[in-house]
Amino acid sequence: MLSDDEHAAVSRAAEREHRAIAAWAALTLLAAASGTPRREHNQLREVLQAVMQARGQVQRIGVNLNQAVNVYASVIPEVFKEAAEAAAAVVPRRVGPPSAPQRKTSGPLNPN
Repeated sequence: MLSDDEHAAVSRAAEREHRAIAAWAALTLLAAASGTPRREHNQLREVLQAVMQARGQVQRIGVNLNQAVNVYASVIPEVFKEAAEAAAAVVPRRVGPPSAPQRKTSGPLNPN
């Protein structure tokens, strides 16, 4: 039997590893019986938990980014279409391949 202080110490140790007391005790007893330290496993578990948490955050960021791109792609063409056509009517454009002599024209974006 454990005293209240001993039980509290075991409980805190199990909580640090996010395990039930029985699971922590079993792993600790097996490690002691086989003569292997458990510290490495604990560190590996903490790293794995951090990687899994980061993976979840990256996934949420990706979903948010996809949603933002979809909104941008659906709204921007309509919002700026009129402004782009007005700018194209004012700004001269080059017509012809780069090697040909260039002539300046102005007009709408869509000459049809």
